[in-house]
Amino acid sequence: MDRKHRFNFETQVIHEGYDAEKFKGSLAPPIFQTSTFTFETAQQGEKRFAGEEEGYIYSRLGNPTVKMLEERMAALEKGEAALAFGSGMAAVSAVLFALTKTGDHIICSQGVYGCTFGLLEMMEEKYKISHDFSAMESKQQLLNEIKPQTVCIYVETPINPTMKLVDLEMVAEVGREKGIPVIVDNTFCSPYLQNPIELGCDIVIHSATKYIGGHGDVVAGLVIGSKEFLDKVSMTTQKDIGGIISPFDAWLLLRGLKTLAVRLDRHCDNAEKLASYLLAHPKIEKVYFPGDRSNPDFEIAQKQMRKPGGMISFTLKGDKRTAQEFMNRLNLIKIAVSLGDAETLIQQPAAMTHAVVPKESREKMGIEDTLLRLSVGLESWKDIRDDLSQALEGV
Repeated sequence: MDRKHRFNFETQVIHEGYDAEKFKGSLAPPIFQTSTFTFETAQQGEKRFAGEEEGYIYSRLGNPTVKMLEERMAALEKGEAALAFGSGMAAVSAVLFALTKTGDHIICSQGVYGCTFGLLEMMEEKYKISHDFSAMESKQQLLNEIKPQTVCIYVETPINPTMKLVDLEMVAEVGREKGIPVIVDNTFCSPYLQNPIELGCDIVIHSATKYIGGHGDVVAGLVIGSKEFLDKVSMTTQKDIGGIISPFDAWLLLRGLKTLAVRLDRHCDNAEKLASYLLAHPKIEKVYFPGDRSNPDFEIAQKQMRKPGGMISFTLKGDKRTAQEFMNRLNLIKIAVSLGDAETLIQQPAAMTHAVVPKESREKMGIEDTLLRLSVGLESWKDIRDDLSQALEGV
């Protein structure tokens, strides 16, 4: 599709990166389920390997179905290019390995996904690449925390699972002043709710397993950024480590993307209603939701998010046993650690997604044993509310 003619988001998620006329009029993008591609001549093969001629060589290095997905995501996130990976963590690790070497330092937001935390710990233990966590509450604070060996700033916002927000324009300003790239994990928002590149950040990462796919049937990751940087990633950490996506999984994401805007509208509407219900419930200690006007980060949410999202975290009055008893009483809501699916899911971060994080570090991040993370689904919000209500009555 001609990028000179920029359509609105809802149209781009359906049409960007695909021209049916080039594929015999097929309405649905074809799946190029092939490991390798043939060359017309030996000379053509030589030219493609030398980078002198465009074309496909081997699906670890590029595939037409995957390329369609990458072009669509680049457009949606306002980036120059995109790369697709076999998982969100394959995307995270490829980016961090591409940017770092032994002796370097990474600054991270105060709280990250448990497996990202585990990767950072491994990089420090094995490769002497250190990291520090920052609250990122002001420009001066962040400037004070940057070291001579700091090579990137890594941000989750909203942070998983505490829903704390980071002012991306402020962090991007620091990154520009210091010449340090800013990486943003945008999984909780999707490009429909937040565009970090438009806010001045450099690299966007998604666990595409979540809202991008939206149906709980694919594991994948995405990175969006400048063509120069992604060409480097493509020909180094992606090619040589090999965390690629399969053509069929890329096709599933293309299919899921078509309904992203419609789904997110429903996720967000349901979440707002359920957050109001939880805020008023006597057995709930705290509610963490960007759309709550009493949330200290509410103004940041208004500035950089189009809607407050479909994720809610809350703490119950009681202890770990209370929280688990409540979860076990749920019927409609499923206990599962993913998010962004049609089904409403709940999990206990301290015992599940963030169990790898030492207890002392978890507590600094605000991850209590009674903290539960709710991924609000597409069901009737009243049915979700009723399930929460009957479970709360029993604890």
